[in-house]
Amino acid sequence: RNIKELVCVCELDAAVFLCFFLGGGGTQTGGSAVVASGLGEGQRLLSRAKRGWVWNQMFVLEEFSGPDPILVGRLHTDLDVGGKSIKYILAGEGAGTIFAINELTGDIHAMKRLDREEKAEYTLTAQVINAETDEPLEPPSEFIIKVQDINDNPPQFVQAPYQASVPEMSAVGTPVTRVTATDADDPVYGNSAKLVYSILEGQPYFSIDPNSGKRFALQGMDREMREEYLVVIQAKDMGGHMGGLSGTTTVTITLTDINDNPPKFSKNLYEFVIPEDLPIGKMGGKVKANDRDTGENSKSTYGIVEGDDQGVFEIITDSQTQEGILQLKKPLDYESKRAYNLKVEATNVRSEPGSGPFKDTATVKITVEDSDEPPVFSKPIYQLEVNENAPINTIIGTVTARDPDSTGSQVRYFIDRHTDLERQFNINVDDGKITLAKLLDRETDMWHNITVTATEVRNHSQISRAIVAIRVMDINDNAPEFATEYEAFLCENGKPGQVIQTVSAVDKDDPIQGHYFNYRLVPEMLNNPNFTIKNNQDNSISVLAKHDTFRRQKQEMYFLPIIVTDNGHPPMSSTNTLTIRVCGCSKDGIVQSCNVEAYVLPIGLSMGALIAILACIVLLLVIVVLFVTLRRHKNEPLIIKDDEDVRENIIRYDDEGGGEEDTEAFDIATLQNPDGINGYLPRKDIKPDLQFMPRAGQHSGPNGVDVDEFINVRLHEADNDPTAPPYDSIQIYGYEGRGSIAGSLSSLETTSSDSDQNYDYLREWGPRFRRLGELYSVGESDRET
Repeated sequence: RNIKELVCVCELDAAVFLCFFLGGGGTQTGGSAVVASGLGEGQRLLSRAKRGWVWNQMFVLEEFSGPDPILVGRLHTDLDVGGKSIKYILAGEGAGTIFAINELTGDIHAMKRLDREEKAEYTLTAQVINAETDEPLEPPSEFIIKVQDINDNPPQFVQAPYQASVPEMSAVGTPVTRVTATDADDPVYGNSAKLVYSILEGQPYFSIDPNSGKRFALQGMDREMREEYLVVIQAKDMGGHMGGLSGTTTVTITLTDINDNPPKFSKNLYEFVIPEDLPIGKMGGKVKANDRDTGENSKSTYGIVEGDDQGVFEIITDSQTQEGILQLKKPLDYESKRAYNLKVEATNVRSEPGSGPFKDTATVKITVEDSDEPPVFSKPIYQLEVNENAPINTIIGTVTARDPDSTGSQVRYFIDRHTDLERQFNINVDDGKITLAKLLDRETDMWHNITVTATEVRNHSQISRAIVAIRVMDINDNAPEFATEYEAFLCENGKPGQVIQTVSAVDKDDPIQGHYFNYRLVPEMLNNPNFTIKNNQDNSISVLAKHDTFRRQKQEMYFLPIIVTDNGHPPMSSTNTLTIRVCGCSKDGIVQSCNVEAYVLPIGLSMGALIAILACIVLLLVIVVLFVTLRRHKNEPLIIKDDEDVRENIIRYDDEGGGEEDTEAFDIATLQNPDGINGYLPRKDIKPDLQFMPRAGQHSGPNGVDVDEFINVRLHEADNDPTAPPYDSIQIYGYEGRGSIAGSLSSLETTSSDSDQNYDYLREWGPRFRRLGELYSVGESDRET
């Protein structure tokens, strides 16, 4: 259509003319190749190829969006002459849908919108056939339709929106981030995909490279002034020229913190009032230094730099709140110092190189508040000494305590009797002198540890305690004695001078210079013809035989009294007797027999056999005694009926059978008259050393029995008994108490014989409940009666 010019290109080798129609009007171009009739060799070549026409291999068509079909090109063959019946057909990509051909003229039209971004090329096949027989007149030929790009796609930011960060106070030109836009148009055809970047919003803080998309920051941006910036970036194609398409994106830029701000106390002077009895380690106040930075840059540590020479206070950092916690390292004393002026300092944990100082100071004024303190002993532990022979009321020592308050209350002293159960010591309540209340015995208890309490007269709740360790000093009041009960054995065939026994002594006393014992025979035994003693120089002696004529028939046993004397002041002595038996021994000196009866034993009966016979006799006697005892107990009745013995039978059914074997007798004499025993009943679990005055018994009620009051009295006595073990021992009685709304649950008090309850079902429970059914079930005759 509107053909203005036909351009023909001659290929000399093939003698073929390729002609293109150049269409006029608009930018659309198209063309159709036809074959002109050639001359000479070219015509012969076409005849040999049996081909009457060829097409050019490519058509170029701009993408468009118009509603009308557009001519892509025209196909023509030299067979289309005269009235010959031919038909053009088209096959391949988009044939029949996107591209349509006029069967008679060979014109190819684009029927739909073409989009290069969807498909840039189409490969088609054209052929000429007989319109009547559909037989191909020529071989098919392939050609390409290429879609030429137009600028119909704007730039797009695929990764939008963007997040970026840059440290505050960064230098000019510091790279922040890179943004990238893409354009779907053809990058090699024209400037449709050539992008240029610019900032629409965010100046003058940031700049961008128009070609690479790199973004740079300006100097002096302070996070504490503004932390976040929103920058709008534009990308425009066509090299940024007029008529180009554009796309935008947003970039959120956050300034990261650096440590460029020092800590700052909220006020220059802090004032705290701390009581003097504040425990060590407890908080006395808080200080806070604020830092405009964040994270690690805002953390600070606190310290005391002035005003605490004695180290009474310390200040630590609370990791959660970043506060400085002021607490005590030593106790306060209002009477010695009533005020403190401290200078505290807050320092950043982290600091930037070459910057600072990152610290601040403040003054802390502390006023000590007076508190009522308990008395203070002059010593926490007292060590006293007393001789074990000291008489009663001897002053052992003195403890002193004072009221540390400025008012100076008077102090009273007491002994904690839980630490002096024997009540061996007393204390003067006014001056703290400790005296002896009972005689002491070092050999029984060498140390006595008691607790003394001091109480203010003005305020009895203010109590302090001190430990008094009393050491009982030894005196020579125990005579030495043999270390054990010695029994020596003397062989008949021994030699004169043989050692019969080595004897040593012990003494309960403990002299400072150690023990030294002196042994000697009693005066009447000094000229003993049989034995003598020898000092071994180690507090022991050896007993020696003087001759070898000892015989069991003559004398079987000898007694040798020995006097042992210690070196105390005054010296103590005791007489101990050594028993010496004469025995028959072997040649090696081994004792075989020490009894005279061994000489008169029958020849055929040994000592072992005699012992076995005696053991059998004793065993038979034991069996007979046990048998008689069991028979006697078996014949005794289960219940002893005595007119003077008032008991009740309580039947307990611990199993399903029951019977007389379940009957147990309980003595309830105590329940009948709990107040019949006058006076204090000693405890049976321990042996108390303290005796209490007897208490008058409580008067019973009208019926003579008041178990409730009896239990309360016994419970009170157990709670106030210092000699009792650390638990309460009480017997539990099945007593319902007075004033019960339900009244008595016992069936014994029922006065009426009529009952609506029917227990006949007990007969159906089997033989185990037969006896119970007979007791509770009644027949018709009983009911009528």
